[in-house]
Amino acid sequence: MTTFPASTELHELVLPAHANHHGTLFAGQALQLMAKAAFLAGRSAAQAEVVMAGVTGTDFLCPVPVGHRLSLRARVSRMRRSSMTVCVTASADRPGVPAKEVLKGVFEMVAVDVNGRPARINRSHLNKENA
Repeated sequence: MTTFPASTELHELVLPAHANHHGTLFAGQALQLMAKAAFLAGRSAAQAEVVMAGVTGTDFLCPVPVGHRLSLRARVSRMRRSSMTVCVTASADRPGVPAKEVLKGVFEMVAVDVNGRPARINRSHLNKENA
């Protein structure tokens, strides 16, 4: 069994500029933040540049009001020759309000070379364990 590097965690304050006309996080902004977390986790695990090949699913579980802190966590769940699956979850909270899961998604990332072509992921840096 191969274990991948620790997950990536990002924090963002939901500001009015990130909100829709209801005063909650705009879905497009949420997707952008989730993609950023997936990119950082993928690049860290692959130790190479990565690009997004697809989003296989996203769930917007509940609205995130302006003023809440959004905490995004991304982890690589599968790695192949040049591609990987990155799972992203997000919770929202504010002082005095417990954190609540608000977003989740699955992103497919591909390691690329300097020409933007798929490249083999060098796994020599990964921690190998015997199951």
